[in-house]
Amino acid sequence: MLKIAFHPIYKHPLPEGHRFPMEKYDLLPKQLLHEGTCEEANFFEPSFPDETHILKVHEEDYFTRLKNLELTKKEIRVSGFPLSRALVDREQIIADGTIKACHYALDHGISMNIAGGTHHAYSDRAEAFCLLNDQAIGARYLQARGLSKKILIVDLDVHQGNGTAEIFKNDDSVFTFSMHGKGNYPFRKEESDLDIELPDGTGDKKYLQKLKETLPELIDETKPDFIFYLCGVDILETDKLGRLSCSINGCKERDRFVLQTCYDLGIPVECSMGGGYSKDIKLIIDAHANTYRLAQEIYF
Repeated sequence: MLKIAFHPIYKHPLPEGHRFPMEKYDLLPKQLLHEGTCEEANFFEPSFPDETHILKVHEEDYFTRLKNLELTKKEIRVSGFPLSRALVDREQIIADGTIKACHYALDHGISMNIAGGTHHAYSDRAEAFCLLNDQAIGARYLQARGLSKKILIVDLDVHQGNGTAEIFKNDDSVFTFSMHGKGNYPFRKEESDLDIELPDGTGDKKYLQKLKETLPELIDETKPDFIFYLCGVDILETDKLGRLSCSINGCKERDRFVLQTCYDLGIPVECSMGGGYSKDIKLIIDAHANTYRLAQEIYF
């Protein structure tokens, strides 16, 4: 059975007019249930993780100040969210969702987190709506438990996974792959193990061609025993921040290729949703829902 991490805290209240589409975390599970892609049994509710798992990724000084709501005004501004106790709780629970999803992926081949994909969070700071790096925490958890020896992070959000690249820059047991918009945020990029930078207006054909010629070869070279997939839907032509000009069907075929590849090779995969900023919330929900529809179609 497909297992999906979800908690009501994922939908966090934000000031009116805030550009982050927080309502998607409430609408996506409702849509999956409404259309019959999922049922209640598919969802599990994460809680607070053991802090030792977080501290394997994030520096203690940063995490302590985050928990105590002691970040500077500049740090809070760079994070993109007003700092509050509820927000910090939310970030920890999202991380726990990814940790627990790792076990479900090992058991069933795949698992999902309705939220997560917080790849801009560095070891020592928050950035761009990302306070704790959930997939990095999941990777370190697997390593610490002896559940994985070689991890591949496949980051297909339109923005480079700069925080993830920084966290694993000296760790040969985790290979970071980010395919993103060249001219997009972050404008000062970090160095992943493999970065593929795409020009504005790339479109479905060139995007999928590049992915299909890269991923199988990369898996063959790195030989991962676990994959984290960050499936942001901000590659859409309708996305306010994206600019890669992919259609919703192109985004779906991207997900199909990644998931089918993981399935065919028998490599467990944990999927965290990542970004999506189309003006019409229905497009965001449909694009994210496609990932779940495909997971059910391919795996179950």
